[in-house]
Amino acid sequence: MMSVCKQLERKRLLCSAALLLGVTVSIASVARAFADDLDTLSRDDKQWVMPAKNYASTRFSGLGQINAGNAGQLGVAWEFSLGSDHGQEAAPIVVGDTMYVVGAYPNEVFALDAVTGDLKWKYSPHVDPSVQGVACCDLVARGEVYDNGRIFFNTLDNHTVALDARTGKEIWAVQLGEITRGQTLTMAPLAVENKILVGNSGGEMGIRGWLTALDENTGKIVWRAYSVGPDKDVLIGPRFHPYYPDAQGTDLGVKTWPPGRWQIGGGPVWGWISYDPQTHLIIYGTGNPGPWNSNQRAGDNLWTTTIFARDAATGEAVWADVLNPHDLYDFDEVNENILLDLPIDGQTRPVLVHPGRDGFMFVIDRRTGQIYSADKYDEQTSIERFDLKTGRPVMNEAQKPLLGKNISGICPSSPGVKDWQPTAYSPLTHLLYIPHQHLCMDFKTSEVGYIAGTPYVGATEDMYAGAGGYRGEFAAWDVRTHQKVWAIHEKFPVWTGTMVTAGNIAVYGTLDRWFKIVDARDGKLLYRFHSPSGFIGQPITYQGRDGNQYIAILDGVGGWPGAIANAEIDPRVRNGAGGFVGAVGDLPAYTSGGSTLMVFALPHQPVSSNAPSH
Repeated sequence: MMSVCKQLERKRLLCSAALLLGVTVSIASVARAFADDLDTLSRDDKQWVMPAKNYASTRFSGLGQINAGNAGQLGVAWEFSLGSDHGQEAAPIVVGDTMYVVGAYPNEVFALDAVTGDLKWKYSPHVDPSVQGVACCDLVARGEVYDNGRIFFNTLDNHTVALDARTGKEIWAVQLGEITRGQTLTMAPLAVENKILVGNSGGEMGIRGWLTALDENTGKIVWRAYSVGPDKDVLIGPRFHPYYPDAQGTDLGVKTWPPGRWQIGGGPVWGWISYDPQTHLIIYGTGNPGPWNSNQRAGDNLWTTTIFARDAATGEAVWADVLNPHDLYDFDEVNENILLDLPIDGQTRPVLVHPGRDGFMFVIDRRTGQIYSADKYDEQTSIERFDLKTGRPVMNEAQKPLLGKNISGICPSSPGVKDWQPTAYSPLTHLLYIPHQHLCMDFKTSEVGYIAGTPYVGATEDMYAGAGGYRGEFAAWDVRTHQKVWAIHEKFPVWTGTMVTAGNIAVYGTLDRWFKIVDARDGKLLYRFHSPSGFIGQPITYQGRDGNQYIAILDGVGGWPGAIANAEIDPRVRNGAGGFVGAVGDLPAYTSGGSTLMVFALPHQPVSSNAPSH
């Protein structure tokens, strides 16, 4: 039954026939069928149905029409303005002949002809304008996802919305959080087993982080797993078997905090989620504890800065690794987890590769949570090494924050070596492509009180370029040898995502407006284009009905590093914008806000807007 129902075009017919035959199909098996169908769609390189391309989060496409030999001939095929000058971090998706993209606040969704750029429909949600005063780091959205004929996305004011993919008609909309408590939604949801997974933002506002699973058909909450609190709230039970002793015990989400602190302890889930269809586990990371001032929260502060593996159907925790216990520097671990099978100790093992915000490249057994390796992939002075036996970092005592004292020369700065901007992996080169920043900081903590819906930080930082004087890098990392193979130094932090293809091209953008394609094997520049605004978006690629390959990415500077270029921020205050003013104070001389969807292709005959679709 399962093998047949995996075929998307026959799913409804066969499931109806099963009912007529009196066959009982469990809710769980139907949910698995939906998940398998989306998994099948994600393997079709003509489409790009979720921001990460697939459940393994590789962001690799098998398309090769655009390749290292001809990428220099690329040109702009079409453009479309989203009409919002806030930072544009979203990845478009392509399903069949249609491209879907959600913009930054006010979170309008557009459906476009993927070949011509013609507008098919637009959906404009009614987003509470007061949310603009609550969002931490610009009014961004990171994408949407498709499943079963619907588009799912989040609005900044804590709503998740389902739309009919064909018409744009709203099917349901549910509110999941409260602006007045500092909560927002910025992450791209993920569709898994007939559920929509959504996590909250607000780690700098004293929120209590969670991941929520919604019924895809109704929007009703199926389960919610908190990041802090008692085991019953974190969905820790008899199936939970963490690999390391410090994660073993009862109610550690309470006991590792001072009394009463866990309720405002943070742990938001605003990054990326991966899914293993074989084990039915979802894997994701939690964000920073609150406040940043670590002197106010003695203990390991579980389960913040943690990678969780959970059963997709029930939310039950299966294992967890606490990567930065008692986080000192705002090192969220919400970054992507790329699911690979790698040779380790003479065996091919199912692992996840996690480029940590703390500057370590983790290779972890995705069945058990055992950490096989943790290597520094850029400048890192605050952590000496990672102990693989204990699963804990060994800290540099000289750089631990002391209340009221300015600690200088900490590398990396609070955004980490790499923040949310996702990497890509090529099975052809065995390289991981990493867009990231190269910044250090001076850091000073101070006492802070909690007021709901207001910043709860207790620290200031002054960021600046790391060793070598450059502030960003696009690098290739060999996951087998644990070494950096090549790197491109950039003037500013590289805040876009990336993708890589079978044509041996890797794609990214820069804050100073350059769209770039490089040879995935050696980093040689193949093509660049100067866009209207700086890039913080995520590139994708697809094949149109005309047989041509396209590459799409949103421009529109903003986000945490680019806020100085699209908002009214005093450039004289170095610790403004969470410290980024000091690091990129010259950015306004290169770009200002924008919101242009740029689509590139090789020269070919244009397709008229009334061309037939398949």
